[in-house]
Amino acid sequence: MKVTGSVLLLLALAGPSVALAQDFPNTLNMTCTEAQALVNSQGSVTLSTGPNVFNRYVKDEASCAGGQQTKPAWVQTRDQQQCSVGSTCVDPNNEGGGR
Repeated sequence: MKVTGSVLLLLALAGPSVALAQDFPNTLNMTCTEAQALVNSQGSVTLSTGPNVFNRYVKDEASCAGGQQTKPAWVQTRDQQQCSVGSTCVDPNNEGGGR
């Protein structure tokens, strides 16, 4: 089977977009209890909270980088508008709460 240049070009262009299309667990498809259990069992997990919206949630400070602290995090789930799933890691020296 012969692969033409245009097919290779198409694959090269599609590659980055495919790599960016991550499929994270979506909290909108989970109950609050399920989302909490996932964070607790994994220690840290990246969750989608809507179209193209995702963040890393942690069980405790042990999952954060050195010097970072935890900040309580709430997300919308299938059954609750505000579900406490755990925390996010924040730099205490950054008022914006960078990751």
